[in-house]
Amino acid sequence: MNFFGLLIRKSPMEKLLEHYAILEQSVDVISESLGCYINNGHNAEFKSLHDKIIDLESKADNVIRHVRNNLPRSIFMPVNKVILLNYTSAQDNILDSALGAFNWLSMRNVVVPGEFKESFMGLAEDVGGMLKLLGPALKDTISLVHLESLDWDNTKEQYQKIRYKKTEIFKSKQTLSIQIYNSALEFKDIYLLIRFIEKIFDMSRSCSKCAEILRSMIAR
Repeated sequence: MNFFGLLIRKSPMEKLLEHYAILEQSVDVISESLGCYINNGHNAEFKSLHDKIIDLESKADNVIRHVRNNLPRSIFMPVNKVILLNYTSAQDNILDSALGAFNWLSMRNVVVPGEFKESFMGLAEDVGGMLKLLGPALKDTISLVHLESLDWDNTKEQYQKIRYKKTEIFKSKQTLSIQIYNSALEFKDIYLLIRFIEKIFDMSRSCSKCAEILRSMIAR
């Protein structure tokens, strides 16, 4: 029985799924935007895709703002209010970092050498894959805290997958950053691309933080 569903009309955690759905939409847009920039530079298509990321980030902010402004009294909260607020910040930071990454690319056109193109796309795809792992982890956690499920082991496995993925992404990020730094590109191009890489990695870092906070929600 969903105990908290009897006490309040709608758990604030349900809104987190709405926010996550926007993050999930952004995965393909991010990959498409990067591919467009790498292959065609600053053109109308890239600007349109960049605008889509801005729009998604704005929609996501509105959902998080609604969650924070409409929290029930602590006695009716399925989890500690501070923990929930920390989670909203971590999940919100994912798309903020994505927008920050593409704001850097929008500053100027950098011709990305052919030997780096695959690595850039691979990094974005890995981060996108990590974001898709967050969805099942969030859903399973909500089921547990609402007493709709008792599958602790499977939920913890979801967190572990995210943690392992972050380690893989960190290694890829480090390798690509070193290669870019030691390339023949001009320093201002190197700086811009490394800033982009760091922002993309920040997405995975926030995603990993989300998993850690979710784990604290079900700690016994």
